[in-house]
Amino acid sequence: MNLVLTVAQIVAPVFILAAIGFIWVKLGQDYPMRFITRLVMTLAIPCLIFGALMKTEIDPQALTSVSLAAIAAYAAVIAVFYLVTFVFKLDNRTYLAPLIFGNTGNLGLPLALFAFGEEGLGFAVVIFAIMAMISFTYGIWLVSGGGNPLKSLKEPVVVGTALGALFLWQGWQTPKWVTNTIDLIAQVAIPLMLITLGVAVARLQPGDIGRAFWLSLLKAALCAGIAVVAGLAFGLTGTAFAVLVLQLITPIAVTNYLLAERFGADSSAVAGLVVASTLLSVAFLPVALAFLI
Repeated sequence: MNLVLTVAQIVAPVFILAAIGFIWVKLGQDYPMRFITRLVMTLAIPCLIFGALMKTEIDPQALTSVSLAAIAAYAAVIAVFYLVTFVFKLDNRTYLAPLIFGNTGNLGLPLALFAFGEEGLGFAVVIFAIMAMISFTYGIWLVSGGGNPLKSLKEPVVVGTALGALFLWQGWQTPKWVTNTIDLIAQVAIPLMLITLGVAVARLQPGDIGRAFWLSLLKAALCAGIAVVAGLAFGLTGTAFAVLVLQLITPIAVTNYLLAERFGADSSAVAGLVVASTLLSVAFLPVALAFLI
């Protein structure tokens, strides 16, 4: 009973905030998605990543192990889902990025914070930053069908990650007033990401839900297996291991839908994947947390 209550306390704030965004739109209220998404991605999340990396007190060796495990895990995920799209004859531009990149920001960060505290958030930020750097380079190249992925290195999330890693490596700290400002801006990131997730799901017009559900189940199962293997291979234990698994099994990110629309992939199919995987996560994320905590 205590375990059930603990899991409920972790997931309830996450899904309640997403539900607020969903209901807000269904009631006909306006929500400036483009503005808020830009605000979060260019200011709040970079501040969250930079501040978390700069202030983390996690053992550097543990951070290195988590980083290497995350890189290895995402390399394996890319290879596995290349095979999946080939076997099932799925369009790479439409399906590959959604199957690779989960919602490590909107869902992964708050879940890690509520489940494992500041230590969990520190590990989650590192994994999210690695995912974001891959997504903003290789992911955009994949969906767009070409182009120079290095242009994405100018993205604020990538810059914030690089600066945070530099400050962590050198042991630097910003002046107190700067740190307080960064923390204040960062605090809006998680609630806005969750509300925006609910808004996005409410506005999506999904297609081919049947295929979306079985692909979402396949993604969750394969990513869980890959995360466990990577975590064990790099000697992760405790919170580090749990957060790696949690981050890799998060449902498909809404940003995949936005990229599909922007670059002319099948956005309806991607919307179906986002909706299906998000709905499934209501069931499988609490179960996963019950094992991980």
